Order: sequence, then structure tokens, then C-alpha cells
Amino acid sequence: MAWNTLIVDKRDGIATITLNRPDRLNALNSELMTELGKALDEIDADAAMRCLLLTGAGRGFCSGADLASGDLNNDGGMPDLGKALHDKYHPVIRRLAAYRMPVVCAVNGPAAGAGMSLALTGDIVIAAQSATFLQAFANIGLVPDAGSTYFLPRLAGTARALGLTMLGEKLPAETAAAWGLIWQCVPDEELMPAAMKVATKFATGPTVGLAQIRKLIRQSATNGLDAQLEAEREAQVVAGRTRDFIEGVTAFLQKRAAKFSGK
Repeated sequence: MAWNTLIVDKRDGIATITLNRPDRLNALNSELMTELGKALDEIDADAAMRCLLLTGAGRGFCSGADLASGDLNNDGGMPDLGKALHDKYHPVIRRLAAYRMPVVCAVNGPAAGAGMSLALTGDIVIAAQSATFLQAFANIGLVPDAGSTYFLPRLAGTARALGLTMLGEKLPAETAAAWGLIWQCVPDEELMPAAMKVATKFATGPTVGLAQIRKLIRQSATNGLDAQLEAEREAQVVAGRTRDFIEGVTAFLQKRAAKFSGK
């Protein structure tokens, strides 16, 4: 498929999606969100793909919704922002959160508004040292969306989530890492090598088991102990019936590196 707002590359088990509107700092418009949903479907349907890597073209990861695109207008009247979220943003955020493979985000520059939300859907988020995170919503009279009020308190705690969303100030990548908001902050020139190293590990890992891990960790945010114990039991049944489990145990006993097939 030809893409207008994305670059999609699939090789060695890694599917890389690059948001490709660099002249707009990869701002999100209707076309990009539609293409992103289609790209996620295409990658999910490709059995050879075992890790998703998401990044941005140019000097930014994503500046959030493109306020100049005209997508938010409603026949010249007041915009219905809820419709745009329901139709375009929520399906993508839900898709990423429940994806069948690990998701790595390489944040190469500013990640603002819904762009920050998109970055935080990653299981492993690595940011360049020059990158910044910004909850810009309050600065234009809006509220955080695209999952920000779900992800932020769970990752950074209530006090920091309130500070980020209500003050609307830029957060340096180094601070984001220190707060536990992201996995790692690296020098700019090391961003893609570091992200590819993680993606390669996932692309050669036990894909089914990794998918169950990401599911369990996300469920734990709302489950009580009994519910989580049951979720772990169910996930272990699934993982224990994979070829990768047999290979992992065999490799352990033979004292060699496991060769996982993702099945």
C-alpha cells in the first residue's frame, strides 16, 4: 500500500512505522490517523512481524493534533472534538494497547499533546536526550485526551500527572526517564541504535509470551489481587502451550541460547 503520511518498513521481524509529516512536526490529522490504523492492521496480519517500532520523521516525534488542518471544524460552527477522538484517535490507542506484539517507541524530538499520548502507548519508550514531552492541552483551554489521563497517573503518579497536565510545561527526556515515565533517555545519535536493539530482541523473542506479559501489566492497573492472580493463571496456560516455551526449557537444559519462533 502507498502511504501519504507514513513510512512503513518491514524487515527481520520488525515493522517500523515512521510518522511522516516533518513539515508539521508530524502533527496528527485525519489522514494520518486513518493510515496509522490501516498500517497497524496490515502489520498485525503479517505473521512474520514480531515487533512494532514507532518513531517520527525529521526533528520531532509528534506535535499532537494538527489544529490548522481544518479537521476539527463542524460546518463552520463549534468543533465536536469528541467525535474526532471517538472516530480517529481511540481506535488507534486501543489497537496499540492490545497489540499482539511488543511496541517500542523511539521519541526523536518533541512529543506533545496527543503525540505524547501516542508515545506512552509503547511498552518500551526510548527518547533522545534533546526530546521533550508536553501536555499542551491546558494551554489552549482543553483537557488531556487520547489516553493521557490514563497513562500519566499510572506511570508518573498523581502529583506529577497533575503538574504536567495543569501547568502545561515541557518535560525534558532526562526527567521523564528519572520519573519512570519512559524506559530510557539516550544521546541523540544513539536513539535509533538503542531502539533497534530492543526491537531486535523482541523480534527474536517469545512473541506470544511477550504479548501476555504486556496484557497482564496493563490489567494490573485496575485489577484486584484475586483478579490479577486469575489473569496470570490464564496467561500462563496460553504461554505454556507455545512452541517457544518448549524451546526455552530445552535451551535452558542444554545450556544454549534459545531460538524462539514466535509461535
